[in-house]
Amino acid sequence: MVSSYVLVTVAIGKIQDVLEEIRGMKNVEDADAVTGPYDIIARVTASDLGELTKTIIQNIHYIDGVIDTTTAIVIEL
Repeated sequence: MVSSYVLVTVAIGKIQDVLEEIRGMKNVEDADAVTGPYDIIARVTASDLGELTKTIIQNIHYIDGVIDTTTAIVIEL
């Protein structure tokens, strides 16, 4: 299992729509609007790195209003 935090930059006026769409996606455990340099932070889990990549590149990136994403993969220490 691979977990990550996806930090999303969203176009002005699109945060609510993007947030609702992200929250409804398979592999998204949680998503919240936040203050600071990013607009949304989503917790995404997948069975492997390939599935995680597909969720981000083929799903989140294609949402109208998404400008950019930064992904932080959770590591075990």
